[in-house]
Amino acid sequence: MRKVIGIGETVLDIIFKDNRPLEAVPGGSAFNAITSLGRCGVNASFISEAGNDHVGKYIIGFLKDNGVNTDNVATFPDSKSPVSLAFLNEKNDAEYIFYKDHPHDQLEFTYPDIQPDDIVLFGSFYAVNPVIRPQLVGLLDYARSHGAIIYYDVNFRPAHKDEVIRITPNLIENLDYADIVRGSHEDFATLYRKEDADKVYNAEISFYCRQFIYTHGSRPVEVRGGKDIKKAYPVPDTEVVSTIGAGDNFNAGFIFGMLKQGITRADLDSGLSEEQWDGLIASALAFSADCCKDIFNYVSKEFGERMKG
Repeated sequence: MRKVIGIGETVLDIIFKDNRPLEAVPGGSAFNAITSLGRCGVNASFISEAGNDHVGKYIIGFLKDNGVNTDNVATFPDSKSPVSLAFLNEKNDAEYIFYKDHPHDQLEFTYPDIQPDDIVLFGSFYAVNPVIRPQLVGLLDYARSHGAIIYYDVNFRPAHKDEVIRITPNLIENLDYADIVRGSHEDFATLYRKEDADKVYNAEISFYCRQFIYTHGSRPVEVRGGKDIKKAYPVPDTEVVSTIGAGDNFNAGFIFGMLKQGITRADLDSGLSEEQWDGLIASALAFSADCCKDIFNYVSKEFGERMKG
């Protein structure tokens, strides 16, 4: 059975509407995707650090309850769980304030068993943070040498816009490791001051990675696959309670689609067909839509049970 390994931060998301707290839920970009995949019966594991506190214990227990392997979620004596405040606007899109001590991030893990065509998911500031760069690159090298598919979600928030120059070498290296790159309109406006999918792909991505996904909220999803594939997929109208986990669950759905379709690294190297892209984006949008129906950051347990069928 193919495996999915996520690496990223753990945070406690406190969600506000009209300046009143609604819910506190475990979160983190890769965390949300891996939780959803665990709910869908995928063999999923997570590599991270959790705070040595009540929140950290809660987060590790939450992963286990959702079928995710936590052998490589480490706690350190002085570590405190990071918190993010998410304020939902009238469209239920979120603005964030992060309380996290990035300079003191730590990462210790033993390399998990990775076989050909297993999938490694990484992204966010965690993926470019210089403090944990050696450990992250070690994992990416290990994954690549073992034939894994590497999925990179850029997810670079405007809160880090003053650090773009400092992290650019790490960003470029990540693009080079990746077999699939996904990013949002906001990511690329922050990083490159470019707001057009073709301009971003041709100038910044295609030299390093052939498969590219560009998302822009409720606007169509753009995909690029070398010279052969250029397509836009409309996003279905759905009732939105929160968009906090929309992108993370898009990633989960895309990865789930790759597993369902049996897409291998060799397929990616030779280029996906339009039919394969159609199925992958449909799966990604289905996961994203289900997540947005509630205040939580993941697909519902009922959705997960249906996906197991």
